[in-house]
Amino acid sequence: MDTFIVNKVLNNNVLIAIDHQDGEVVLIGKGIGFNKKKDELIRENSVEKMFVLRNEKEQEYYKELLPQIEENILNTIISSIEMIRSKSDVTLNEQAHVALTDHILFAVTRLMKGMEIRNPFLTETKALYPFEYEIAAEVVDFINHSLDIDLPEGEVGFIALHVHAAMTNMAISDINKYSQLVKRLTETIESQLDIMIQRDSIHYIRLVRHIRYTIERVLKEEKVEEPEKIVALLKKEYPVCYNLSWKLIKIMQQTLKKPVYNAEAVYLTMHLQRLTTKYE
Repeated sequence: MDTFIVNKVLNNNVLIAIDHQDGEVVLIGKGIGFNKKKDELIRENSVEKMFVLRNEKEQEYYKELLPQIEENILNTIISSIEMIRSKSDVTLNEQAHVALTDHILFAVTRLMKGMEIRNPFLTETKALYPFEYEIAAEVVDFINHSLDIDLPEGEVGFIALHVHAAMTNMAISDINKYSQLVKRLTETIESQLDIMIQRDSIHYIRLVRHIRYTIERVLKEEKVEEPEKIVALLKKEYPVCYNLSWKLIKIMQQTLKKPVYNAEAVYLTMHLQRLTTKYE
């Protein structure tokens, strides 16, 4: 169990301390700095919901952020991150913790200045990450009630991506790249098959999730067995869908910079064929 010595109280919720290895850490938690004095001892298990920031780069960035955050907003952000941690049942890494603080502060500040940023990947995010989206919706609802503001639904999508990044230990930039890829692939399918897929339909959700799992298999370099007898049949029976599936695979290869196994074309063709029958 870690013990910390208070070095400097930054505000009611944040203090700088020295850990048992004489390293400087930033302790973050609701009311953690209240009435604390220099050289006072803090045991890790004595403070409920305390977050320890050890990474120097993240510490410095967090300290730079602090003067920009009003106490009530910081309280809300800390509670929001705790909600994400408990609902996702994941211990957030330091990067995710700081990135979420930064993002929520940015979103709240922007709204208070009357600026709103559109989320171009809202429908994709909702379909790709339903569990993360649900958590993010609760968090945005909590922020809105706590601060008496009205963050738009697009913000749920942005926070859902942060939640997914925290749960998978992926960089938010990569997750954004994959959301863009899903959007591009979906639009390619629509234009090639000359259909318009309803964004709130089960067909759209199935398609987007199929693409998501294909991308995940490609990234993990997981081989999928190729049902060879089906290949000839699909080529002959559904040439449009088969050719389109290869076009989609080439887009994936260019974006992900990884090879895609031939079997993926088979499963994509079957999925596309099922989709076209729904829109005939």
